[in-house]
Amino acid sequence: MTRIGLLSDTHSFLDPQLFTHFDTCDEIWHAGDVGALTVAEQLQAFRPLRVVCGNIDTETRELPSHLRFTLEDLDIWITHIGGTPPKYNPIVRPNLQLNPPDLFVCGHSHILKVVRDPKRKNLLFINPGAAGKTGFHQMRTAIRFTLDAGRILDMQVIELGKK
Repeated sequence: MTRIGLLSDTHSFLDPQLFTHFDTCDEIWHAGDVGALTVAEQLQAFRPLRVVCGNIDTETRELPSHLRFTLEDLDIWITHIGGTPPKYNPIVRPNLQLNPPDLFVCGHSHILKVVRDPKRKNLLFINPGAAGKTGFHQMRTAIRFTLDAGRILDMQVIELGKK
């Protein structure tokens, strides 16, 4: 069993509340647009961090654009610009069609969304919204959930307050 804290689009702002919300998490995943490298460094010092580069990440260009890995018997893919079911980004669409993961995580839109792909019933799409203060979103959000032996459990949306 692995507890995950998921966030995206911090845009150089790391809300201190996240450390309380993620205190029971085993890993933190950041789906891009980290902003200042200090955000990633603080998260990494707190918990093991899986992070991808977003379109605004000039300081963090050494980060991968995509992460694909297996954890708790689940195939997981994290990227920043992924689109949304069924309108995926053209860069990821061919791979999603040929080899869909169990869990596809992206950021970029600043729109919180958790949904099963209607064409790929085993694929769960997650966009945690935006945890930072930059962008058009009104409420800053993150997500916490558990992975356990091929199952995704205990999904919780965390509202961090208005930006």
